[in-house]
Amino acid sequence: MPAVAGESYRDLLRHYQPQVIKTEAEHERALKVLSGILSRGEESLGPDERRFVELLSTLISDFERNAYRTGYAGPADVLRELMRARRMGPRDLLPVFGSKGLVSEVLRGKRGISKARAKDLAQVFSVSAELFI
Repeated sequence: MPAVAGESYRDLLRHYQPQVIKTEAEHERALKVLSGILSRGEESLGPDERRFVELLSTLISDFERNAYRTGYAGPADVLRELMRARRMGPRDLLPVFGSKGLVSEVLRGKRGISKARAKDLAQVFSVSAELFI
């Protein structure tokens, strides 16, 4: 049920009873409620409605951050993914690293990537060198 324009914060809380989102179904419901409120246009919301939108957005964001968490990607992970996306093999990195052994060690995460090589990789892949450091 869409929110009535000008509802007080207390009325919105009573009507929608927001709580920590724990399931996909609760997530979908919260998104639907938020969408219904925002469909009137953000500029038409009163202060209480804006406060409620902020609360609901925080609950949604917290759920999404936890439910859709991604793991840490180290420099070797980033390099492998960029190579995969461009259909490159270890041989394509020989101009950067100079030897098959070094390429292999870097791709397996056994050896780090120096700043100089990170800059070279950044040019090859058109990304920031920071991804490889």
